[in-house]
Amino acid sequence: MSLLSLTPDEMHNIQTGAFFSKLSQPLREDILSRAVVRRLKDGATFSTRGSAAEEWCGVALGAVRISSVSLSGRQVTLTYAEPGVWFGDIALFDGLPRTHDADAHGPTTLLAVRKPDFKDLLGRHVELYDALLRLNCRRLRLMFNHFEDLNTRPLRSRLAKQLLLLAKSYGIPRGEEIRIGLQLAQEDLAQLLGASRQRVNQELKGFEREGAVRVEPTRLVVLSRDKLLQIAER
Repeated sequence: MSLLSLTPDEMHNIQTGAFFSKLSQPLREDILSRAVVRRLKDGATFSTRGSAAEEWCGVALGAVRISSVSLSGRQVTLTYAEPGVWFGDIALFDGLPRTHDADAHGPTTLLAVRKPDFKDLLGRHVELYDALLRLNCRRLRLMFNHFEDLNTRPLRSRLAKQLLLLAKSYGIPRGEEIRIGLQLAQEDLAQLLGASRQRVNQELKGFEREGAVRVEPTRLVVLSRDKLLQIAER
């Protein structure tokens, strides 16, 4: 599929992403010249744990849920790759199989660079090594922060912090409210936080009573960012 099939919004998401926007213009142009567009329906599988790594991808629209299954068979969501985020480079570097499942969450558009083109880009543009090193250092820092939160913060605090992150990534401001554009059921939030749906539901009701959020059938709305910040810091 031609790169020209990207919509203006999709191209904007790629061009303004935190990783891509810091690359030199020649490297950005070279990546775009090699990428193909993949459009996935909600729930479609992009890659599975244990499969061979064949592509490096950037999210142009929608979201990619990165997840795994525990020994007990429980689905565990690690993160959602938002528009502008690139993923898949780790397995292309070390040559080992994919470590997690990647599925489309909502209609999703990806830019995909094939493994041979990825290797060629590294050979042609030394700066890509440095950029990916910085990207993976950031991922490692975020992972350490996540582990620290799991071991030191109560669910209430972790949920407030997660809602703030979702509002930052997917927030749609409407006056003083911020509607989280990513459609998440309470079960999705529970998987993301490593908690039960019942406990997440209980905490969300508490947030509603305090005027921090409003829970709608398919969306969450942040009513007071300051109140969520206070909860997250407790």
